[in-house]
Amino acid sequence: MTDLSVPPVDAPGSPATARLLAEAAGRIDAPDVVLAMSRGGVRTVHTGGSAEPGPVARERLHYELGSASKPFAGLLLARLVAQGRVRYEDRAADLLAPGLPVHPAVRRITLRHLLTHTSGLPGLPADFYPQAVPRWSTDPYGSYPADRVVRAFLRARPRHRPGTRWHYSNFAVSVLGHTLAAATGTPWEVLLHQQVLAPLGLEATLLRPGPDGTDATGHRRDGTPLPALDTGGFTAAGALRSSPLDLLTFLEAHVGGSELQDPALAAALAEVTRPVLRRGWRHAHTHTLTWFQHPTPYGPVLFHAGATLGQQAFLGFRPGADLAVVATATRRVHRADTFVATAYELLTETP
Repeated sequence: MTDLSVPPVDAPGSPATARLLAEAAGRIDAPDVVLAMSRGGVRTVHTGGSAEPGPVARERLHYELGSASKPFAGLLLARLVAQGRVRYEDRAADLLAPGLPVHPAVRRITLRHLLTHTSGLPGLPADFYPQAVPRWSTDPYGSYPADRVVRAFLRARPRHRPGTRWHYSNFAVSVLGHTLAAATGTPWEVLLHQQVLAPLGLEATLLRPGPDGTDATGHRRDGTPLPALDTGGFTAAGALRSSPLDLLTFLEAHVGGSELQDPALAAALAEVTRPVLRRGWRHAHTHTLTWFQHPTPYGPVLFHAGATLGQQAFLGFRPGADLAVVATATRRVHRADTFVATAYELLTETP
């Protein structure tokens, strides 16, 4: 069993940290803003925004994570590998459709390629756009189901030989989710709950909208509210909803703030923090299996951001420093947006 105690939300934290979060929140323009920091297991949470708060405290609402869902998919894969149920070098097509003829490059795509954005697949399937464009600002993904994602993968013609180039791909991570479900004979939602959410005690992390009144409402840039996002067949790449408190628990597990008595989970948490590739000019960009990694004067930071049609999320931590930062906001990203820069500054410039 895994024993994870969740610190109370009203933990006093540091007055200096509280002031830091309040000042940072003032730079983010959104109806709802939550900035949360965990230092040495002590949590400080600041909530605000231009909208009137509702009956459920902002830090307890479920926020759409978008691409910040991907570290959960990566941790799931790492745990299944640690359990010996799959291998990073297993070929996805062999697990999804054994014996089916596919393009040679598709045949070479492994689980590692899918997770690390080195599969050669595009960001989204080519036939995704004609059906999505008419609904681009309301529901671009909902009419593209799981079986269509899998078919698009099996008939794909990768742009590059797998393992040779990095190209961010929601398509690839979605295929990973369907592949792990096929390999284990377990639906993705059940698999993620069994292997990641339940062991870490993440009761407020969901793959679909929660009970009425418990989900944050996203907004367009002009403030118009939006319905909950339907990710269709792209579940593994961006379907999660979670509370800032649950997200702190998730990150605290990565920085060693909890005692894990599950060897496979402990091994997976260690595995996803190790650098696995470098890319860009002079290999300036470093990645682990699931996180972007940057150097700072205080040591490396690992982070991932995500955005949906009307919400944003940022998750980051410093391995070995017992520092974690979570940020959520309920307004669509735009060019002059300060959300990610503000959250990143909290992670990288806090002593």
